Amino acid sequence: MTTVNQAATLSPPRALPNARTRMILEAPVLPTLLALAAPNLVVMLAQALANFLESYYVGLLGVDALAGAALVFPLVMLMMMMSAGGIGGGISSAVARSLGAGDQDKADALALHAVVIVLVFGLVCSAIVIGFAGPLYGALGGQGAALDAAVAYSNALFCGVVFLWLMNGLSAVLRGAGNMRLPAMVMVGGVPMLLVLSPVLIFGFGPVPALGITGAGLALASYYLIATVILAATLIRGRGGVRLSLHHPLRRALFGEILGVGLWSSLNTVLSNLCVVVATFFVARTSMEALAGFGLGIRIEYLQIPIVFGFGTALVAMVGMNLGAGQFQRARRIAWTGAAVAAIATETVGLAAALFPHAWLSLFTDDPEAIATGALYLRIVAPAYAFLGIGLALYFASQGAGRMGWPLFASVVRLTVLALGCALVAWWLPGNLAALCAVMVAALVAMALFNGLPWLRQAPGRPNTGDTP
Repeated sequence: MTTVNQAATLSPPRALPNARTRMILEAPVLPTLLALAAPNLVVMLAQALANFLESYYVGLLGVDALAGAALVFPLVMLMMMMSAGGIGGGISSAVARSLGAGDQDKADALALHAVVIVLVFGLVCSAIVIGFAGPLYGALGGQGAALDAAVAYSNALFCGVVFLWLMNGLSAVLRGAGNMRLPAMVMVGGVPMLLVLSPVLIFGFGPVPALGITGAGLALASYYLIATVILAATLIRGRGGVRLSLHHPLRRALFGEILGVGLWSSLNTVLSNLCVVVATFFVARTSMEALAGFGLGIRIEYLQIPIVFGFGTALVAMVGMNLGAGQFQRARRIAWTGAAVAAIATETVGLAAALFPHAWLSLFTDDPEAIATGALYLRIVAPAYAFLGIGLALYFASQGAGRMGWPLFASVVRLTVLALGCALVAWWLPGNLAALCAVMVAALVAMALFNGLPWLRQAPGRPNTGDTP
C-alpha cells in the first residue's frame, strides 16, 4: 500500500515560524500536546452533551425511535469521522507539513483545495444516503416502525450533511495550523442552540409543529450550517494562521497531497465503521429491544472517538510540523506520548461505564431487554477501551507523517477478526451476545497492535511509519 506524499511547492518557502509553530517545534512534548488538545477536549465534552441530549429526547419518543436512531448512528459517525478524521486529517497533515517547512503560500492554497474536496464529498454522500435510505437501513436489520423512524431521521439529517463536511474541512485547515481554539469555540457554541432547537422541533412549541425524530435530524443540520458560515468567514479574513482565497489556481498536485492521506484515512474510517455495522447486523437478529440497548451501549465507544480526536488532531499538527522541519526523533516521541495519554483517558471512561452501566442506560429507556443488552456490552467491551485509545492515537500520528499503510492494514485486521468471529459465534452459539462482545474486544486488541508496530522501530534518520505493512 502506498500513499501520495509529494511536496508540491507554489513558491520557495519564505515565512518565518510564528509563535504557535515555534511552540510545536521546540516546546516540551507533553505540555504542548495537552495545551493543543485542551480546546478539542472541550469540544468532546460539548459533543458528549449534544449526543446525550439527542439520545434523551429521542428516547422520549419510544423504543422504536431509539432503534431507528441506532440504525442511522453508524452512518452519522461515518460522516463525522470521514470529514474530520479522514479527509480532514489529510487536510491538517498537508497544512501542518507546509507550515513546518515555512511555506505559507502553499498552506493558504491548500485551504481552497480543501474546500473543493469536502464540498464534493458532502454532496455525493448526501445524494447516496437519501436515495437509498430505505434499502440501506432494511439491510442492517431495520423493520416496521423502527425502519420508518430510521428513514425519517436519516433524510432530515443528510439534507444538511454537506455542511457537516464543510464545517469539519474548514476546522481541519485551522487545526493544521495549530489553531485548535477557534474550531472548539464554534462547536461548543452550538450546544446551547441544540439544547433549545432539538426539543422545539421534536415536540413542537407554539406555531412550530411537532416533527418527531425528523426534528432531531433538522436540528443537527441547522447547527452544521451555522458553524460552516462562521468558520468560512474567519478563514476568508485571514485569521487563524491560514487565509482562504479564490485567487489561488487549482492544482492537481495539491489535491493529491490532501487526498494521498485523506482517501486512505477515509477508507480506514469506512472499515472502522463497518466494524460497528457488522456488530449491529448480528445484534439486530435477536430483537429490536436488544438493538436499542446495543445502540445506547456502543454510543459510549463512539464517545471515545471525540476524546482521542482531541489528542489526535494535536498529534497530526505536531507530528506533521516536526517531520516537515526534519525533526524525526521528536515526531516519534510525540506519537507515543499521545498514545499513552489517549489510553489513560479512554480506559478511565471505559472502567466507569463497565462498573456503572445502568447509570448511563437508564437515562434513555426503561425497557428491561434494552438495558440488559447495553449493560452486557459495557461490562465486557468497555474495559478494553485503552486499546481503542492507543490504536486511534497512533493512527492520527501516522496521518501527521503522511503515511497510512499500517493504519489501513490495522483496520482490515480488525474488521476481519470481527466479521469472522461474529460469523462463528452466530453458527456455533446463536444468540450469545456475550460471545459477540468478546469478539469485539479481540478486534480492538488487534487494531492497537498493528497500529503500534510501525512506531516501535525506527529507520535511520526518520520514524519508520511504513508505507507498506
